[in-house]
Amino acid sequence: MPAARPRLLYVTDLAYQARGRRYCDEDIHLTSRLRAHFDLALCHPLDAAALMDGFDAVVVRNSGPLLGYRKEYDAFRAQALAAGTRVYNPLTGKADMAGKQYLLDLAAAGFPVIPTVDRAEDLDRLPAADRYVVKPKHGADSLGLRIVPGGELAGLTAQDVLIQPCVDFAYEVSFYFVDDDFQYALYAPDPERRWELRPYPATAADLEFARRFIDWNDLGYGIQRVDACRAPDGGLLLVELEDVNPYLSLDALPEEARDAFVTAFTASLSRFAQGVPVPA
Repeated sequence: MPAARPRLLYVTDLAYQARGRRYCDEDIHLTSRLRAHFDLALCHPLDAAALMDGFDAVVVRNSGPLLGYRKEYDAFRAQALAAGTRVYNPLTGKADMAGKQYLLDLAAAGFPVIPTVDRAEDLDRLPAADRYVVKPKHGADSLGLRIVPGGELAGLTAQDVLIQPCVDFAYEVSFYFVDDDFQYALYAPDPERRWELRPYPATAADLEFARRFIDWNDLGYGIQRVDACRAPDGGLLLVELEDVNPYLSLDALPEEARDAFVTAFTASLSRFAQGVPVPA
C-alpha cells in the first residue's frame, strides 16, 4: 500500500542540452512544487531501473530522446511491466512511446495527419513537393531529421524512417493535457522560430481536433502534448503526439496558468501513485 505521502522517483536528465531551451529549469521548478506533497527523489534515466523498487510511482519527465539510450529504456520498460511498477506516463501509450508508426496508422484510418509514408516506393501516395522531411521512426527533438530534395528521394536507402512533404504551414501549435483534461495551448507565430512560444487561445474546433488524438491514445493518466500545424487550407494537421516525456514550455505561460497546470499535475500524480482507478 502507498505511504501517507506517496514516494516518487522522478526521472530526468538535468544535463540534457536542448536547442534554445533549458529542460532542467522546468524539472527544477516542478520538483520544487511537488516536494510539498510527495517524498521525492530524482535520478538520471540510466539509473531508473536500478532505483525504482521501493517507490509508489516512477515519473518520467525531461529524460531526453529515447534514441540516445534505447536499449536501456527497453530494459527499464520490461522490468517495470514485469514488476507491475506504476510508471507515469503509463507504458501503454500508442504514440511516440511506441515510435512513430502511429502517424502511418492514423493517416490510414483517416485522421488529420501530415501525409506520411515509410518507403520511397510509396511516394506516389504523398502530395508532390520540392522538399521532403525524412526522420527516424524512433527520433525526437529533431535528432536525425533531414530535409531532402524531391529529386534525391529515389535513392533513399535508410531504413526505419518516415517521409513527409515539407508543408507550407502558417504556424505550429501545441495542446497540453493532464489525463484527459485540456490545460493550455502554445504556438509559434514564426515557423522559423519553433521554440519562441506564446499562449494560444484555442477554439472549440481546435480542442475537438486535439481531443480526437487524446481519446485515441486512451492513456487515462499522464501528460500528453498534441503538436499540430495550421495547413494552407486553414485546417490543423497532426505533427506529433508526444506521450513519453513531453517538454511543457511552462516558462512561456503566465504565472496563473503555470500554477493551474502544477495543481492539475499534482492531483493526477497523487491519484496515480495511490492506485486510484481511472473513472469509466
